[in-house]
Amino acid sequence: MSDNKTSNDASSTDARRSGADSSAAGYSRNETSRHDAAGGANPTAPPEAAAAAAAPGPDASATERASTDGPSSASNVEPVDAAQTRRDAARQEARDARASAASATAAQEAAVRAKQPASAKPRASLAENFEAATEAEAASTANAQSASSDSPTGRAAPSPAVGLPPSISEAPDFGTLNPPPLPPPEQAAAPAPPAYLKQSDSAWSVFGRIVAARARQIFDRAGQRITQRTLRIGVSARIFHPEPGAKGLRGKTLQYLEESIAHWVMSRDVLVFMIPTVGQQGMLHPSNIRLRDYAKHLDGLLLQGGADVSPQSYEERTTRPEWPGDRVRDMYELELLHEFVESGKPVLGVCRGCQLINVAFGGTLYGDIATDVPTAGIHVNEHYDQHRHSIRFPEGSTLVNMFPNQRDAIVNSIHHQAVKTLGRDLNIEAVSASDGIIEAVRYRKSPFVVGVQWHPEFHRAGGAELLDCTPLLDTFLRVARETRF
Repeated sequence: MSDNKTSNDASSTDARRSGADSSAAGYSRNETSRHDAAGGANPTAPPEAAAAAAAPGPDASATERASTDGPSSASNVEPVDAAQTRRDAARQEARDARASAASATAAQEAAVRAKQPASAKPRASLAENFEAATEAEAASTANAQSASSDSPTGRAAPSPAVGLPPSISEAPDFGTLNPPPLPPPEQAAAPAPPAYLKQSDSAWSVFGRIVAARARQIFDRAGQRITQRTLRIGVSARIFHPEPGAKGLRGKTLQYLEESIAHWVMSRDVLVFMIPTVGQQGMLHPSNIRLRDYAKHLDGLLLQGGADVSPQSYEERTTRPEWPGDRVRDMYELELLHEFVESGKPVLGVCRGCQLINVAFGGTLYGDIATDVPTAGIHVNEHYDQHRHSIRFPEGSTLVNMFPNQRDAIVNSIHHQAVKTLGRDLNIEAVSASDGIIEAVRYRKSPFVVGVQWHPEFHRAGGAELLDCTPLLDTFLRVARETRF
């Protein structure tokens, strides 16, 4: 039993010694073949290529292939001499590249200097600058590789910033306060006053400017509201007097507004208000409202057509008893007209309104054109607003400006009264083309007080041949907007 054990131990010992010798021999052969393959001429060959060359071939014995002492299984950490050899080779290659680049740059600079004038100031050689920069870069790379090889972890250590002060390359200390340096006492001056204050300003002057600014702001807002406010145009009322013995509405005094005139004015996006008569002596409902209150709050006045103007209003007797006119309406509209004229507000008279403007300034009327002017043409017939005739604009008429390149036009004619004697400060704006009867007047001393004998509110429905009176309405409303302040 002991013999067998002794023999077995001896056999194991011989086997282990034989295996070790074989491993040593295999390692020696691998090293020799690796150095022979490299030839000693390229010490910078990649480790992967060296490992592949050192690996045992297919013809190697099983012992060699199983050995763990081969270079492929060894650590990749190279000796210090190999790293130094690789750095020397990198430096030599960098020097060769720099020398080649410097020679090319020197040749280029020589060609440039040959073209420059003799008085030109010599500058530093680009080749010298390039060589210096390359050397600095190679030195930085070598230091980084050396630090990487010397580092226990094998990682490159962070290189310090080149050419930067230590305060920037170091990590900042956020716990330290660094206030800006204070100026020396001799340079420290008193703080300058704000730019919006003057040297002579006091508390009261600043307060006064604040109050003035607030007032301007209030006035600007008020002016903006006024300018953006919709126009308000007043229209005089037609009056229907009660009939004797009648009941219902016919037994009451009615004041009304004809629909077409209201819609004509509202077509320009303005508000229309009918102005009623006022009766301070009214027994049922006395009031302190006056017509001047309407003139104060409204922006313009339109006198609509209707009943004849009474001869008593222009101090003439009645030629035809069937046309007595409306004396009550005359007194109401004459007062209303004067209130708007005194307020500087524009006035537009239509048909009866044109005649009333002439009477208001001292003029007279023909009570009946057919009776008083037998040679005149027909100005009214049973067709009412379908009857028409031509007019013309004389020299100096402002209607020429409203209707440019148009000296005559066709209008409707629904009146048997007409201007006879022209009132003071009135101009003739249009006349009938056939008989010279005055068809339009204008008061010279007001921004806009104009009367036309025709009905412009009926023209759109009458046909395209009738005069389009939109410019007349627009001029009236424009003056109303300008004079409402």
